[in-house]
Amino acid sequence: MTPADERLMAVLQAEHAAIYGYGVLGPKLDGATVALAHNADNAHRTRRDALIVRLSSAGLTPPPTAASYQLPFALADRASALKLAVLLEDRTAAQWHLALPATDGDVRKIVLDALVDCTTRAVGFRKAGSLTPLVPAFPGKTT
Repeated sequence: MTPADERLMAVLQAEHAAIYGYGVLGPKLDGATVALAHNADNAHRTRRDALIVRLSSAGLTPPPTAASYQLPFALADRASALKLAVLLEDRTAAQWHLALPATDGDVRKIVLDALVDCTTRAVGFRKAGSLTPLVPAFPGKTT
């Protein structure tokens, strides 16, 4: 397995977790923000499916989704759901960011597009929740 494959496996696990998270936080959102979450969930499902195809085509066994994931905090209301959505996007962006150095060519373009996509979605959730800063200084990079 190449370093790029290893990073894509880690990204796939992050995508699985994001999809789970959106399933949990969705019921806490209102009409305006549930559309954001629905679009985010669809984007993560599309990326997950593409990763599974890519890894399987390379003869690798993609990691399966877990039965459940531990939430970092309780979801009580819209505000906590938006906070979780931001965290899901930031954590997934961080995994895509870590994949950049291990990739090149077309795969690197896919990785960079995903990083930008996660960061852009996080901005939408931050804006909806009046969370600042809207954009982190170094998107996808953990501090």
